[in-house]
Amino acid sequence: MEERQLPLQSVTQVIGLETVPSTQTLAGELAAAGEPEGTLVLACEQTASYGRDGRPFSAAEGGVYFTLILRPNKPVCALESLAEKTAEAVSFTVSSVFGVKTKAAANGDVSAWVPNARKWKKMGGVLAEASAAGDVILLGVGVYVNNRLPSSAKDSSVSLKQLIGTETSKELFLDELLENFWKYYAYWLMSTH
Repeated sequence: MEERQLPLQSVTQVIGLETVPSTQTLAGELAAAGEPEGTLVLACEQTASYGRDGRPFSAAEGGVYFTLILRPNKPVCALESLAEKTAEAVSFTVSSVFGVKTKAAANGDVSAWVPNARKWKKMGGVLAEASAAGDVILLGVGVYVNNRLPSSAKDSSVSLKQLIGTETSKELFLDELLENFWKYYAYWLMSTH
């Protein structure tokens, strides 16, 4: 049997911002202007972020929020499965590095088990969108890491800091997540094209 090699990919450049309305919107503009695959638009806070169906997504200071520009060199398809695979990478990163029980949903949501509340709460989400031409994927990820969640969200959402009782390095979290993501992305590419 022939062994298949996984493509080795990585982030080629990081555009880091303190505050931006939406990493997804900015990445779309940059992709249209020709920014290459692997461009990561990273923000400490988003003021007008959105999730599936254009619903607002709380992206206050403390979380890890980014959009990655992907150019798969094939027609873009199966975006829902890419969102799910990316959510699995987030879930795996949180559980393997921090020992938190997590699960990924087919819609791209990532939830964590909160023992004292005895229920699952959302800790992040993934949004995969294609460009109008269908040749670029904008992969948006938002994870509540060190966030102080608004009281309106405390019943349904949780941050990693609340789960482990201490702040963690957002840079370390992002590095671990991206290392895992590229493996999941390679398998996704092989299974969909």
